[in-house]
Amino acid sequence: MNTFFKHYITRWATGILIVATIVAAGAVPTFAHSKQQKLTKEERRREKAIQKEMESPYKKWISGPVGYIITPAERAAFKKLSTDEERDRFIEQFWERRNPNPGSADNAFKEEFYRRIAYANEHFASGIPGWKTDRGRVYIMYGPPDSIDSHPTGGPIALNPTDMPWIGGGAASTTMTTYPFEDWTYNYIPGLGNNIQLEFVDPTMTGEYHLTMNPCEKDAMAQAPNDNTGCQGGVAIGSIWNPNLVMATNGLTGGQNQNSSMVTSNLAGMGNLNEFTRLDLYAKIFQPPAIKFNDLKAVVTSTLSAQLLPFSVRTDFLKITDDTVLTPITVQVPNREMQFANKDGVMHAVLDIYGQLSTLGGRIADTFEDSVVVDVPQHDFQSYVNQKSVYQKAVYLRPGHYKLSIVIKDDQSGHMGSMNLGIVVPQYSDDKLSNSSLILADDIQPLPTSEVGSGPFVIGGTKVRPSVNQTFTQTQNLGIYMQVYNLGLDPKTHKPVANIDYRISKDGKPILNQTEQAASIKDAAEQVTLEKIMPVHLLQPGKYTLQIKITDKVKNETDTQTTNFQVE
Repeated sequence: MNTFFKHYITRWATGILIVATIVAAGAVPTFAHSKQQKLTKEERRREKAIQKEMESPYKKWISGPVGYIITPAERAAFKKLSTDEERDRFIEQFWERRNPNPGSADNAFKEEFYRRIAYANEHFASGIPGWKTDRGRVYIMYGPPDSIDSHPTGGPIALNPTDMPWIGGGAASTTMTTYPFEDWTYNYIPGLGNNIQLEFVDPTMTGEYHLTMNPCEKDAMAQAPNDNTGCQGGVAIGSIWNPNLVMATNGLTGGQNQNSSMVTSNLAGMGNLNEFTRLDLYAKIFQPPAIKFNDLKAVVTSTLSAQLLPFSVRTDFLKITDDTVLTPITVQVPNREMQFANKDGVMHAVLDIYGQLSTLGGRIADTFEDSVVVDVPQHDFQSYVNQKSVYQKAVYLRPGHYKLSIVIKDDQSGHMGSMNLGIVVPQYSDDKLSNSSLILADDIQPLPTSEVGSGPFVIGGTKVRPSVNQTFTQTQNLGIYMQVYNLGLDPKTHKPVANIDYRISKDGKPILNQTEQAASIKDAAEQVTLEKIMPVHLLQPGKYTLQIKITDKVKNETDTQTTNFQVE
């Protein structure tokens, strides 16, 4: 039955929602000492204890991607906090300060920030997580560029003499053999200006591109003897363009006249080849972006109703960073429990959904509310009424225990239902083999570029609609989705060396066994995404068990995930 599996591999850049707060001036206590003041024994003990406390998820928070956007003053204030309560408050205020709609439960800034991290991890990983790479950092700070000129395999390219610092003449060439590189252009970046051009080069051919301000660094033949193409000499060494190291063409011809003389390109003062302009850009590009200080506003609270309208809830967890977990919350309502009104031949229903996440101490971590409109043509209604409506909201949470409260109201009937349940957001290790939730979905499909990274049921470039009760009819497809983290990489290939075994069984008897190699998955790195689709009509009605086992041969670690599902 292995042939019944259809394998889709897509890059994961998870669509993401973002909620935020930040520190107002004077809102956080500090414990700074004068340089002239000698610390007492008790003060030294206390500072040592604070330093030990910081060896925690809080340290991971400030040393993770947030470090790209936190200001020096904020970083200094955070390091002086002495309790977890103060740190939690600081983090809330940190995001609120950047909230484009202060006081709102939805924070578009935070949502976009973590969406970018997810995208970077999926697209730019190269032996290190994608968010740690130069491309990942720029993408996280400034978003997708307005245009990308990508050369993933390098090779010969044609040069425009006005664009590259080469020395003309009869012996020179207008071609260059390059390492892999990408040119990113931003039409405008606040604080940096218009037409910002960035180049990333992979001189090691390992997939690890780094930002360069030297247009010659991509020249793979710059040091080749007697090669007159592209740039020549030491000019191609290093990330900063140095026009004084351009080699004159007579220094490459050999013979008695060879003097390896260095000359300054007559293009060195033009546009983006000006070394001072490029140095200035290189210094500014990684500075934390400016923020606006906003007053904090009160969070609206709500009293939840009694259980009247039945519904089901599912939560899943996908790693974004060591201290941030994407948590899709999926709500499923049987259509037969909703009241529909006939409006000009269209059966119309509306559900109002409110959700609240709070810590065990009662602090509100997130809220969301939406109105879901369901319209069905009258002639299709009889078949539709036996189906289910599904809603999803994705939030970003730190690891820990939360209380999830959800209330739903049917606008037509006034019927309401509520549910309270505890959820545990996992703490993902930064080195141990681990995985996201194993999601069984009734719909998995790649998305068009315009829909990547946003909207319900979207994980990066893929639509993944979970089956809340994991029950499928024989007219549906069974979709399998799971992310695997921290795979060991072969030091030579920079690819994972791991077996991924799939097993479906019924009553303890194997129905299907299939194995694939992690390295065969497109863009395989420390993180891979597993996506499978199987027609359910191949399975007889009954209860089944799915097991996925990952065997990492580099780290000598295994991880097994098991879930049950039913076919009707």
